[in-house]
Amino acid sequence: MTVTYLDHAASTPMRPEAIEAMGPYLDVLYANPSGSHRFARRARQAIDEARDRVAAVIGCRPNEVVFTGCGTESDNMAVAGAVSAARHAGRTGVSVCPSVEHHAVLEVVEHDVHGHLVGVDAAGHVDLDALASTLDQLAADGTPADVVSVMTVNNEVGTITDLDAVARVVRRHSPDAWFHTDAVQAASWVEWSDVTPHADLIALSAHKFGGPKGVGVLIERGRAVTDRVDPIIVGGGQERERRSGTHNVAGIVAAAEAFAITAAEREAEIARISALRNALVDQLVGAIDGAIETVPRHLKNAGSAHVCIPGIESEALLFLLDEADVCASAASACASGAMEPSHVLAAMGVDREAALGSLRLSLGHTTTADDVDRAVEVITGAVERLRRPVAAHPGAST
Repeated sequence: MTVTYLDHAASTPMRPEAIEAMGPYLDVLYANPSGSHRFARRARQAIDEARDRVAAVIGCRPNEVVFTGCGTESDNMAVAGAVSAARHAGRTGVSVCPSVEHHAVLEVVEHDVHGHLVGVDAAGHVDLDALASTLDQLAADGTPADVVSVMTVNNEVGTITDLDAVARVVRRHSPDAWFHTDAVQAASWVEWSDVTPHADLIALSAHKFGGPKGVGVLIERGRAVTDRVDPIIVGGGQERERRSGTHNVAGIVAAAEAFAITAAEREAEIARISALRNALVDQLVGAIDGAIETVPRHLKNAGSAHVCIPGIESEALLFLLDEADVCASAASACASGAMEPSHVLAAMGVDREAALGSLRLSLGHTTTADDVDRAVEVITGAVERLRRPVAAHPGAST
């Protein structure tokens, strides 16, 4: 079976080096790193070395690296933990985020009585004026923001945030707030020097950059070092009381290996994948009547090939792609029996008909020119089939 995998934003194939790195910790060095015997200490040493490698890439101190179970947990700990810590300190516990955030952040904010959403522009960038106005109003009401969360790279349409500009707004209008960024989609596409200096809290997920599922990272730096957010998993005291639970040693070691390789290859991969992405989108837009590139490519990451195709439904298109072994995803979900545009496209003001035909194609480290050629062939054929008029049933009245 030949699989054309264009769903790297959902999960990347593991890097061979990461798989190899896991091996010893699955069947030889299997001891619990919280133990006191020498076999446990060897496992603990592997975690410490992995922490050092992650810190070196991020540009932070090793003691600012917290290993978690996934990106969602890291986001939850950052936002919910900041709110909890603020309330324990006698503050209101106010959270703010844009309306296009991943649900791991969005649901924490919008389900809280003191959560506030901020609008975005047509490309999905947070509206800085609206953010400043919201923060000023909260301060004037006596309930200043305690945590502001803005993602580095949008998981759906690939928009890259200017974190320096956002951080300056947060520091100016809400100087005591934690600034968190969901950087889960950023590892393959963004230099960490454009991220780390600006955020107090940074969330990562290993399976987005060639590591295993089940490993996340939360970087706690800046204000988070002296005024820490509350942990959301307690009971064992691992990770210096930041996140309890037995360490996934094999996964952590593999994650660090994949993270280091991704950083080393980032510049060359961006150039290679940009060319493939451009060829993919140009051919689809050129061949499919009405198809549009959702976000201008100079505003998004190199692996994002998000398009909208009016006149079809994503669900039907994805069914045909799946039948042809082309792996992709959509930005719409079935709610109450009706296809609805994603919250990201709705917030960006994308036309409803176009949004219902959204297609998220995302490229990564295993993508080849052959993948692009086959995807174009299958997608254009599937769209043509879906748009083909249905022939009248024999004998039907006219």
